[in-house]
Amino acid sequence: MPKQKTHRASAKRFSFTKTGKVKRGCAYKSHLLTGKTTKRTRKLRKGAYADKTVVKIIRKLVPYK
Repeated sequence: MPKQKTHRASAKRFSFTKTGKVKRGCAYKSHLLTGKTTKRTRKLRKGAYADKTVVKIIRKLVPYK
């Protein structure tokens, strides 16, 4: 049985904690920042955890992490 391939785009976007949670970055922080408040852009710098409904899918895409 051959090894499963890692989805490289997903591997760059997600990382995993020791307890098994999936960490992700926040969206909407790459451009058009002048229209967003300073408070909002500051909040977007912090990461977040992926929703539990998509964790199973992410685990399949990134099997060896």
